[in-house]
Order: sequence, then C-alpha cells, then structure tokens
Amino acid sequence: MDERTGLPVVTMIGGGQLARMTHQAAIALGQSLRVLATGPGEPAALVAPDVVLGEHTDLDALRRAAAGAEALTFDHEHVPGEHLRALVAEGVAVHPGPDALLHAQDKLVMRTRLRDLGEPVPPFAPVSSVEDVTAFAAEHSWPVVLKAVRGGYDGRGVWVLDDADAAKTTVTELLAAGTPLMVEQRVALRRELAAVLARSPFGQAAVWPVVETVQEQGICTEVLAPAPGLDPERAEEAEELALRVAAALGVVGLLAVELFETADGLVVNELAMRPHNSAHWTIEGSVTSQFEQHLRAVLDYPLGATATTAPVTVMANVLGGDPVPATGVDERLHHTLARFPEARVHLYGKAERPGRKVGHVTVRGDELDDVRTRARLAADHLSTGVWSDGWDPHQ
Repeated sequence: MDERTGLPVVTMIGGGQLARMTHQAAIALGQSLRVLATGPGEPAALVAPDVVLGEHTDLDALRRAAAGAEALTFDHEHVPGEHLRALVAEGVAVHPGPDALLHAQDKLVMRTRLRDLGEPVPPFAPVSSVEDVTAFAAEHSWPVVLKAVRGGYDGRGVWVLDDADAAKTTVTELLAAGTPLMVEQRVALRRELAAVLARSPFGQAAVWPVVETVQEQGICTEVLAPAPGLDPERAEEAEELALRVAAALGVVGLLAVELFETADGLVVNELAMRPHNSAHWTIEGSVTSQFEQHLRAVLDYPLGATATTAPVTVMANVLGGDPVPATGVDERLHHTLARFPEARVHLYGKAERPGRKVGHVTVRGDELDDVRTRARLAADHLSTGVWSDGWDPHQ
C-alpha cells in the first residue's frame, strides 16, 4: 500500500514500453506503477517515479521490487520460474503465476498442454538431433518450421527449413550453441489474428474484438481492429478459445492468443501473458485500454468494458529506420501531427535502430482503407522522415 495515496502498489518486472504505458494507465487510477528496470534510461524508468534498478534474473532485486506491493506482474516473460515460485512461497501475489506463465515462456510446454486440452495446434515435435527434423518432415513434408523453445520474438528464434540440407546446417549449429529446439508443421495460413482478454483472480474475464495482425519479416507492422471481413461465428470461436485457454491455465492479467486463420479453421500460434502489441489499439479504440484492464485484473478490480469507440481502428508500429533518418524525431513528429491531427502518436523514448519498435500510431474512422492509409503514412514518416506518398509539407 502506498502511504501517500492509500492505494495499492503494483510492481511490473521490466522497464520497456509496456511498463511505460501501464504506468500511464495507473496514473488515471490515482496510482503509480513500481518498475524493476535494468537502468534509468529504459522507457518506463524515464517516466515512473518508483523505480528499482536490477536484473529480472536476480532474486534479491525481485524481492526489493515486490516489497509492499499488492501484486507483481510483467513487462516480459523472461523471469526465471524458480524465482517466481520463491516469491509466491514468501507471500507475493504474482500475476500471472509461474505455473501459468510457463506456457508463455516455453513453446514446447505450451504446444503440449494445448494439444492435451484439445485446442487446435499444428503438429509438432521436440528436437534433439537433425534426424528428429528429417523424420518429422518425412511425415509432414517440407518446409518445416524450427523454433527455439524459449525466448525469441519479432521473428527471432524461428527458422523455416526447406530441405534436409538446410536442416542439417541450422539444427547442428543451434544444438551446438545449446539452444533447445522444437519443430512444427508450416501452416498454410490466410492471415494472422489475435484474441486478447483479461482475467481476474475472481475469474471474471473480458475479451476485446478479434483483430488482424499484419506481419513483415516476422515483425508486426499493423493491427486492424476489428479484423476486417471476419465471419462472426469465426470471431466468436476465437474469443471462446481464448477464454477457455485463460481459464484452463489459470491466467490472471492479460492473455494474448496469436492465431492463424486457415481454410480449415483456427490454429494457435503463440501465447503472451502481459500487455501485447496486438492490443495497443485499445488505448484509443476501446472503452478500456489493455493497460488499465491489466491493472484492474491483477488487483482483482471489476473489469472495464471492451466495446470499440469507432467502427475501425488501425494501429501502425513505428520502426527504427534503416538507416536511421537524418531528420530528428522532433521534426518528424511535428510534420506528422501537422498533416494528421487526428492521429494519436505514442513514442516510447527508445534509442532508434533499424527494425526496433520505437512507437506506434493509432487512427480511428469509418472506412478501413482510408484509416489504414493514414496510419501507415504517419508511422512510416516517423520511421524514415520521408512521406511515402511524396507529400511535401512546404508546398
């Protein structure tokens, strides 16, 4: 409990942009998020007054961050499970708990559990040798997808193997480096979807409309909310799937279920148990943002409404340019806001480097193509300093 406000303290492990935006939501509730950050220059540490410096792998640092907090939650899923179990044993309310979080940390555990629950997942197998991959491909055909069991995001930790030669080279190298691996069938997908919900310790759950996520080279570049042209029955199927998974795994807080839409139905791709890039649109596009909802959930407050605030919302990620543009970010922001005053810009305070998510832009409206064009132009200009449609602000 915060003695100054009489309100509970929530600790978030990790000082990235998710913690930064969760802190912004906490302010509206009269609270201040406590953050465990590795340094004072991390996005959340730049704005939050209550910062504990330390590593997420250091149990003593985790204890310092958790002291006096009503709940402890996450900006990322990389905290060692044994540390979380030690905190739970000491009376810390960890949300989601280590047994649930394991399914977002370990892809093989996740695939196995979801298969046992009867949820749709692609065929998969653990990999301890090149022969494991070639035998799997003999049954399911090439190409196959090789994944690091732990870690990996934005396309990292995923390799598409076209044949036995590629498997021999890649698998041998990764196993020699000590990378735990699994292989799965490459899914013939139509598009990628995401179903995001929040669940409280009491068991209340609230799900947002299913969205389409647009990926380029493994990185999410756009989120279209709600998913355009999605059959209402398929949307309901995705929402019910996410609700079942959250209940079965005992998730508390946010759960993002990344899905493949195929000709035969839905297939689960990944799980995340924290605020998620696919729901950044909810800050402006929903009655309750994912960040406020996550706080409500881990504190066991009643959850907020998830209705949309516009017929169409598009979130476009701002990626570091390649090369980093010569124009400063302030100049790019100035011209972006001048051209699109309706756009909502969120910059994370991160150093720019090629392909890094340094912010996002959200635009709302009535017609998808128009909203998507405006969001994409704004985000691309913030990334590159160039208007991709040739617009000249000086003319």
